Amino acid sequence: MTTSDLALRSPRSLREAWIALAGLSAVFLFEMLDNSILNVALPTIGRDLHASTTALQWVSNSYAVVFGGLMLVFGAVADRYGRRRVMLAGLALLGLASLATLFVTSVAGLIAVRSVMGIAAAMTTPGSIALAFRLFQADDLRVRAMTLISTVGLVGLAVGPPLGGFLLAVAPWQALLLINVPIAALAFLGIGRGIGPDDDLHRDPADYLGGVLGTATIVLALVVPTFFAEGHPWLGSAAAALTVLTGVLFVVRQRTTSHPLLDLKLVRHPLVSSGLAYKAATGLAAAGLTYLVTLQLQLDWGWSPALAAAGMLPQVAVLIAAGPVVNRFVNRVGLDRAVWLGALAVVAGLAVYATLGRLHYVPVAAALVLVAIGIRVVGAVAGVNVLKGLPENRTSIGAALVDTASQVTSAAGVAVSGTVLAVLFAGGIAQPGWSAAQTAQFESAVTIGGLALTTMAAALVAWAYFRARRAQ
Repeated sequence: MTTSDLALRSPRSLREAWIALAGLSAVFLFEMLDNSILNVALPTIGRDLHASTTALQWVSNSYAVVFGGLMLVFGAVADRYGRRRVMLAGLALLGLASLATLFVTSVAGLIAVRSVMGIAAAMTTPGSIALAFRLFQADDLRVRAMTLISTVGLVGLAVGPPLGGFLLAVAPWQALLLINVPIAALAFLGIGRGIGPDDDLHRDPADYLGGVLGTATIVLALVVPTFFAEGHPWLGSAAAALTVLTGVLFVVRQRTTSHPLLDLKLVRHPLVSSGLAYKAATGLAAAGLTYLVTLQLQLDWGWSPALAAAGMLPQVAVLIAAGPVVNRFVNRVGLDRAVWLGALAVVAGLAVYATLGRLHYVPVAAALVLVAIGIRVVGAVAGVNVLKGLPENRTSIGAALVDTASQVTSAAGVAVSGTVLAVLFAGGIAQPGWSAAQTAQFESAVTIGGLALTTMAAALVAWAYFRARRAQ
């Protein structure tokens, strides 16, 4: 099919594609709502299933690890066998796994259900970006569509905790996961009716060994912060070394096999590599800053959980409300300038927090706002740039790369912040009644950890900026 044929079939406005966008938005709503609403119920789940602290951590972590580890594999599968087909299968699996929550009687059973949900998320989430990109031919409509989809997801992230708290007051904790059933049904209907079958697939042989090595690398990278957070530095160090080894083997495999899972020549395209670096910078900043601020508000400044949640509202408000502003900003300055200016806001936010965040809440709020602005702009533009730099039959693997870059660097942000705290802070950080020395140690850790995150994010942004200039 020619480009002119696609242009004739392409919707000329978001309204013309509302059925498809409703389905794609529901997919992202599930991704954002799922963990935020479940976290509220973890104490109740622990009491009901007699779960240990470590087991409760894996109720959340099992989903994230499986989800992050399998995105590349399912992205490659979708480009071969159909993005729409893989998404619909994933949504059916999500609905069944959510219904299986009714029969869970142990924490091991819940972890298994959460792992299956992670598989479903890996099958569906990258496809929402790929199909939104393929749905439109004009860049401005692509940016607006991705902004709309991400806004729906961020609303889910924001309303998850209060909605979860309300449901727990009137229903058992299983009801929180059963919410996924109508969301999956809405997504299934929207995608099934609003998006046609793919006609630009490829049939290259599958790289099974590359899939195993890629999945192992990502899973290990996501598990490393958990080991450090649980107080197992030796396990964390061993897992980090194994991550590097499997990562090197993955790269060697992709460079030498005839039909790689991920063609590294495509990743080296300036639009692709710069877009991934921008996304990596925002993932690193968002996770690292949220981790440090959450601990600071509650443990250092003694805020209650409710007050600390209110302290994060500036970030939440910007993430939800900035959509229309982002669209106008991108249209005014263009894709290329918008993405590096957004990334620069992220670096500025980290720098403000690192230098002034220990002194007062106002710099903390300013940092949260700046990082949130950057996340919205980069999130809307970087994905479009990545997919523009790839062949039409590689959009699913490209979307999976975008999500994977964000997931892995989010884990790295937590790992860096947690490691700095572990090295500088003496004693149990969650124990009340800090001494003056411990308070000083924590404030030093905030400064050093914030500066480390700032330096890493700035390096990624600078590399992405000069890399993108090659595409111009």
